[in-house]
Amino acid sequence: MSRPVATRMHRSHRVLGALVGSAAGDALGAPFEFGPPGQFSARFPAPARGARTEMCGGGPNRREPGEFTDDTQLALLLGTSLVERGGLDEADVSARFVRWAAAEHEAPTSGAAGNGSLVRATPAAIRFSLAGTAATTDAARRISALTHGPAAGEGCAVFAELVRVALDGGDPLAAVPAALDLVAPEHRARWAAALAPDWTPALADGSSGAVEPTLGSALWALRRGADFAAVLRLVVDLGGNTVTVACVTGALAGAVFGMAGIPARWSSAVHGRVPGCGERVWRLPDLQELAAALDGRPLLPHEDGAIPTLGPVEVRPGIWAANLAGARAAGGDFAVVSLCRVGEPFGAEVQRLAYLADNENNTELDAVLADVLDDVAALRAEGRRVLVHCHGGASRTGLVLRAWLRRTEGLSAEEATAVVRERWPHLDTWNGSFTAALERIRPDGD
Repeated sequence: MSRPVATRMHRSHRVLGALVGSAAGDALGAPFEFGPPGQFSARFPAPARGARTEMCGGGPNRREPGEFTDDTQLALLLGTSLVERGGLDEADVSARFVRWAAAEHEAPTSGAAGNGSLVRATPAAIRFSLAGTAATTDAARRISALTHGPAAGEGCAVFAELVRVALDGGDPLAAVPAALDLVAPEHRARWAAALAPDWTPALADGSSGAVEPTLGSALWALRRGADFAAVLRLVVDLGGNTVTVACVTGALAGAVFGMAGIPARWSSAVHGRVPGCGERVWRLPDLQELAAALDGRPLLPHEDGAIPTLGPVEVRPGIWAANLAGARAAGGDFAVVSLCRVGEPFGAEVQRLAYLADNENNTELDAVLADVLDDVAALRAEGRRVLVHCHGGASRTGLVLRAWLRRTEGLSAEEATAVVRERWPHLDTWNGSFTAALERIRPDGD
């Protein structure tokens, strides 16, 4: 069964979603690696939106909450090579992998049909997707062949083609038959079986670390999950090799649902180091910048800019407003909801980074707004002071503040605007799409 695809979503949203989704899936699955089925839902029967979320850390390698594993580390090595070398330089990629292996004291797998090359394939899928199917699948096979055999390379080619389709706004599930036609004849039957609509993880023949059940499980979940969170819940609940399966699934789901479809409580927590590459800590802004560079649309490095400090000001009990400068100077005892790019984290115990642009191109605006409001409600239920801000503290900040009053107090859009403006005169209502979204907010209990 194919799914409706939001073709209006800008490609850049899908590109960021693919790379960030991959890392988020990796970090989400890490605590449950090699565990039994159902462990994720047993621990989190409902979304965990307070200070402690499903990014819980722990697991066999004792990861921090939101810390990604070697799966994302290898993807970042590949991605940085593709950007810095201006394309595929296999010798450079191999040298980076060797330095990483030396730092980790273990060599990359060379198994003929393991999923180790599949899990790092997302950056190349992004980089070559604009050049079409042939370039995308050729690069996927060549990069896989650095460490893996032909069967794994065919899986990487299929995966890369499905990501390419999704980045262009197409339905990767509907593209499976055409992708299978690209597979070498001697491997086609096994891939056709694993990617069939009636395939389930219960039919997997062998370890979940093999390449076919990894990609098969990703498509199985994508056929059944209504959104990014639901898709990832399905695969982490499979147990077994949850890290790699969730990493691959997160890339595909991120390309389908976009950056805005990834829950902010997950994407905000993602971080990690890459052994052999110094002490740099990769965080959400770094992943977004790399993804944009891979797609040939580099994001400018974040700069706060010369802006005055506004706030924090309490607009409603426990709900505070500021601009970026005011939020950065506010201190660590707030739970911060950031509605703009912020660069380095503030040092607050809780900081959520919502993907919301101050323009009329937010095709997933309602979903982002609902995600933010649900997080704010959970944080307030824990007794935390919540500080909402964007760069200037005007349009995006005003949207969330007014939406909060619409939801919690049942005020009309006009009433909510008047209340917020009285306490926060920096409110700006220029954005017509924000005004329309505000009208769609339903009060609690409706």
